[in-house]
Amino acid sequence: MILKAENIQKSYDDLSILKGIDLEINQNEIVSIIGASGAGKTTLLQILGTLDKPSEGSLNIAGTNPFTLNEKELSSFRNSALGFIFQFHQLLPEFTACENIMLPALIKGINKKEAKEQALELLMKVGLENRAQHKPSELSGGEQQRTAVCRALINKPKIIFGDEPSGNLDTQSSRDLHELFFKLRDDFNQTFVLVTHNKELSAMADRALTMVDGKFV
Repeated sequence: MILKAENIQKSYDDLSILKGIDLEINQNEIVSIIGASGAGKTTLLQILGTLDKPSEGSLNIAGTNPFTLNEKELSSFRNSALGFIFQFHQLLPEFTACENIMLPALIKGINKKEAKEQALELLMKVGLENRAQHKPSELSGGEQQRTAVCRALINKPKIIFGDEPSGNLDTQSSRDLHELFFKLRDDFNQTFVLVTHNKELSAMADRALTMVDGKFV
């Protein structure tokens, strides 16, 4: 087991968003979390990804309770152990595809030459080796998102979290991205937790969990 969450609750003043979530994720598993807008999916993903803290409950990722770490330790843990893919890719416009992918590795302390080699290798893996020197504005939506996937992968994280990763893509690009997740799972023994409205992606996943009003049903 790579992740265990117990009794995760989240409230803002009197508004209860998450109402006691229990979740176990195994290594090499692709899990989708589905549900209507406002069900609490993104809030849960942010807590599992250590971007937010629960009001109550515990979280263990690969033997570490991230909420016992100080801010510096938590940032380091997040950088090395977790990867993120967002709906709007969050690539930095002034950097090339290759440079965007290198950034988490450079933050981790990997030297520039090695980081570049790893980034180019990942670009080759997703079929974008000829786009390495292009800036995000010169890439299609699908290419931007595949670049973001490479950035999530570069530090060989324990888990990759995706928040509507194909939500902004056309049908074919969505399909290509979904197939890529399964290829990367096989190639890198990677674990994915994906919040999605995409029925095709949720059906492909090893498990699809449905959230209603802050709980799994």
